[in-house]
Amino acid sequence: MPFRTALHATLLFILLCAPAAWAQRTPSRVEFIDRIVVVVNNDIITAHELDTRIEVVKSQLETQKIAVPPRDVLEKQLLERMINERVQLQFASETGIRVDDSALDHAIERIAQGNRMQVVQLRQALEKDGVSFAKFREDIRNEITLARIKEREADNKVVVTENELDSFLASQTQKGSDTEFFLAHILIQVPEQATPEQIQERKKRAEQAQAELKNGLDFGQVSASFSDAPNALQGGELGWRPASRLPQLFTDALNALQPGEVSPLLRSPNGFHLLKLLDKRGRDVALVVTQTHARHILIKTSEVVSENDAKRRLIELKERLDNGGNFADIARLHSEDGSASKGGDLGWLSPGDTVPEFERAMDALAPHVVSEPIRSQFGWHLIEVLERRKEDVTQEKQKLRARQEIRERKAEEAYQEFVRQLRDRAYVEFKQEDR
Repeated sequence: MPFRTALHATLLFILLCAPAAWAQRTPSRVEFIDRIVVVVNNDIITAHELDTRIEVVKSQLETQKIAVPPRDVLEKQLLERMINERVQLQFASETGIRVDDSALDHAIERIAQGNRMQVVQLRQALEKDGVSFAKFREDIRNEITLARIKEREADNKVVVTENELDSFLASQTQKGSDTEFFLAHILIQVPEQATPEQIQERKKRAEQAQAELKNGLDFGQVSASFSDAPNALQGGELGWRPASRLPQLFTDALNALQPGEVSPLLRSPNGFHLLKLLDKRGRDVALVVTQTHARHILIKTSEVVSENDAKRRLIELKERLDNGGNFADIARLHSEDGSASKGGDLGWLSPGDTVPEFERAMDALAPHVVSEPIRSQFGWHLIEVLERRKEDVTQEKQKLRARQEIRERKAEEAYQEFVRQLRDRAYVEFKQEDR
């Protein structure tokens, strides 16, 4: 699975919120000896690390105009998150998951480009705000490592069977699959193999969160103070979710709510849940697109074939086509991709099936006209449009969407279970006497 451009939400705040927070935490001289707050296997979390993370999250919450929870509540939330991160990074080290400098440099280039900067400008901006560029690089390396762990231990292991897909599609009507919910979520997690006392303690915490909501406290603030979900400090918002991607427990509760209302306390094997319905909308709208039947000739660039060489070869081939040459025959002899054996035929293409520069050039062509040489990330192309048609792709898109939804749901469940098992196996000691 390719590297995700977003990484995690935390990464965004490393760039947008963290610099000012870290600058505030940068001492002009050594003023104290750092203290150990938590021992995690053979590693530690220090008071300085915790304080730094708290300042970053406070900046994040203030940016989102969410009231900052009391210090002890925020500390508890963040310590658990930091422990989970630490055990995953230890697992990565033990199992050989590495992010080399080349991949790291590429990721930082993409972050800089996303902020309309060169890397040197990004470095200068960070250092101006008192943020060590080396520390910034290490944080990005850790974010990429966590993403790779999720890919290897969850995403890449998920298999969606045809039976699952058929059952999913068959159940959509019964589940109200024409509805999407915009919701927020509070989770009070119950440990695996929890004792009755632990379950009761977690239930009381959930009931306390519920009482705060009934007393009029903002859902985002209650989420930040109580929720164990990964997005707790983002107000608990899950965004738009189709009914088919939610547990039946959730859809049953949400179907009974009006926008703005909060569900009763829900119990699942994972813990206790509170849902807030922010909005809902229908989904099943016919999707009719213009499809294009096209063919092409591709000349790739390489160390021995320069850009100019590839373009010049295509200009020569186009002259042959303009003088009556057979496109399919020339493609079989000269094109350098898998379509060459079919005379360059790419079949019927829907919007988004090709890279943007290829699609733009293709869409501008009238049928039976060969383009000028077109550059894409794959090389240089000659394109010919054979015909166009309107096609209802609703069923095709629904099936693709269903497969993606099943995969995402199973991957997220697998990842959360993986992290929970790592956490349960870890040796974790809170140094209360040092705090």
